Amino acid sequence: MALGFYFASNSFSPEQYDDAISRLEAAGAGSPPGRSYHCAFAAGPNLHIFDVWDSQEAFEKFGETLMPILGDLGDDPGEPVVAEIHNVVVG
Repeated sequence: MALGFYFASNSFSPEQYDDAISRLEAAGAGSPPGRSYHCAFAAGPNLHIFDVWDSQEAFEKFGETLMPILGDLGDDPGEPVVAEIHNVVVG
């Protein structure tokens, strides 16, 4: 069962996001196994994130790489809203 994860950080700037993406790519985690969809979108001056993951376990494994990077950047994404995915339409 796929899961959607929505992070509504009040402090994640586009610059921090770009830096995080660069660091994830350098760590070999730019396209992690189990993530089928990633979206970063503007919400005022900051970015919110929505991902679709194959499982909670895949998401947690990615978090082992992501969370230290976010900590270095000074961002705490907080707890995500998590929901089962009913349907995804692409294109």
